[in-house]
Amino acid sequence: MTDAFSLHPQLDADSSPVTDLELSTVRLMDDATYPWLLLVPRVPDAVELIDLSRDDRLLLMDEIAAAETALRAVTGCDKLNVGALGNMVPQLHIHVIARFRGDAAWPGPVWGKVPARPYAPEEKSQLIAKLASTLADAGR
Repeated sequence: MTDAFSLHPQLDADSSPVTDLELSTVRLMDDATYPWLLLVPRVPDAVELIDLSRDDRLLLMDEIAAAETALRAVTGCDKLNVGALGNMVPQLHIHVIARFRGDAAWPGPVWGKVPARPYAPEEKSQLIAKLASTLADAGR
């Protein structure tokens, strides 16, 4: 086991930082097709939820709820999808995806339906600012 947390290079390449919560770093996936957050618990070598302590699992559930609340508030989405797959990237990370009736993958899963559409720089920075602010307000 290593002593320090480091973000998997693929997660780093595919997403941008939003904020840090008590346990997790929150990142925005660079796919404007679906507003999509990743929560990555800053626990070295965590691969599965069972690799977290009970207290960290409970805290992660609260952070997932905060991410869901922020995405719904900022996007007005119709549905929220939450998942922890880890088949491509082994580091524990939770997907929190805002879904809209009629989006490119509705009602199925988002993976592999259409190629990722990167955000325009201004669009990404505005969304990150709104999400970070909403998450900060939720933590108060």
